[in-house]
Amino acid sequence: MNPTAMRFPLLLIALIAAAPLVSLTSLARAADEPPLEWTDPDTGYRIHRLTTREGENRSFYFHNNPFVPAVDGGDDLMVFYGAEPEDGDEDDGNKGGPARQLFVMNLRTRNVRQLTDEPGGVRGEIVAAEARTAYCQAGRRVLAVNVDSGESRLVVELPEDLPGSIRSVNADNSLIVAVYADGIKEIYEKHPKKSSYFGVIYEAKLPNTMFTIDTTSGEIKVIHEDNAWLNHQQFSPTDPNKLSFCHEGHWHMVQRIWNMDISTGEVQPIHERTVHREIAGHEFWSRDGKTIWFDLQIPRGETFYLTGYDLATGKETRYEHERHEWSVHYNISPDQTIFVGDGGSEGSVAGSPDGHWIYLFEPDGDRLKSTRLANLKDHDYGLEPNAHFTPDQQRIIFRSNMHGPTHVYAIDLER
Repeated sequence: MNPTAMRFPLLLIALIAAAPLVSLTSLARAADEPPLEWTDPDTGYRIHRLTTREGENRSFYFHNNPFVPAVDGGDDLMVFYGAEPEDGDEDDGNKGGPARQLFVMNLRTRNVRQLTDEPGGVRGEIVAAEARTAYCQAGRRVLAVNVDSGESRLVVELPEDLPGSIRSVNADNSLIVAVYADGIKEIYEKHPKKSSYFGVIYEAKLPNTMFTIDTTSGEIKVIHEDNAWLNHQQFSPTDPNKLSFCHEGHWHMVQRIWNMDISTGEVQPIHERTVHREIAGHEFWSRDGKTIWFDLQIPRGETFYLTGYDLATGKETRYEHERHEWSVHYNISPDQTIFVGDGGSEGSVAGSPDGHWIYLFEPDGDRLKSTRLANLKDHDYGLEPNAHFTPDQQRIIFRSNMHGPTHVYAIDLER
């Protein structure tokens, strides 16, 4: 027999013997990896996984703008949070969660750059789009990070007696609003899960202080004090003196939504309860700053409305929708003609067994006409999806753990 022919089977056997460790590992990794894109078989809409970095990836909370629009022929950018794989993947209700850093993504190329690298991570979901700046907090240090260059500067180091949390930047990028609740840190440490701390903080009636930080000088000014739990601070997108906030707690027990003129200190409630157990909350601003929108239920869990409060007239516009269409959060499109909702689980307020969808809503008279965009039946609503329209209004951005790891996804609004 030809010696060369005899050597070939032996070489082939050797190669096969050496290959399985590499091949099986690659196959296992591929099986665990969430798909990069697919067409939802229940809705017909195309869905893309935007984040590919290992570890946890999260888009922003529903009322926190994550986008920096394109300029001079460039591309739209999106700021998001990421954690390293070894930091784990805790849900929104766990204040101990992984150490997260800020990243920025080019929404066309999907290229990602890391913006922060602070020991222990950063917090604060604040983007000043026109200034192309992301504000975040590392301990008591408040930082301003340029999303294009990644350059960072110290805005201020908060004093030891006011180590609050930054929440929002105003329309002209001159002031950041922050809040401090004396004693809240100890409650979080003792009751890390939201199901545990929520009622405890509400009942505690801690001294709460809202204050502003000058983005240039770092000057701190106290603007409001209360023994109510102050939360959800949001500056108007157009008026630098208008600020909305809420009295946090069990919605049927609080006057939830408030508006403040920080130039005068005047504070006024938004929407008055009309029946027992009526609730209003998860408020957000219209793009033109003229309306505050919110989830209204009259009473809780029975009749559902997306409601807009006109700040100039006090008039409310209500769009009724079905129980299964209720969403944990809603959001409004850049042109203010349509809305998006992130659905809910059977354990959510609406209690619908068929509410696990990303919805597109279009006003139709005094109701909302809904279109299902994505089936989230495999999503754990312990993590809120928090849907956003992209600046070009072509896609919906949301976060999900439907394939296990938490990633940021996009839905194409054109089928």
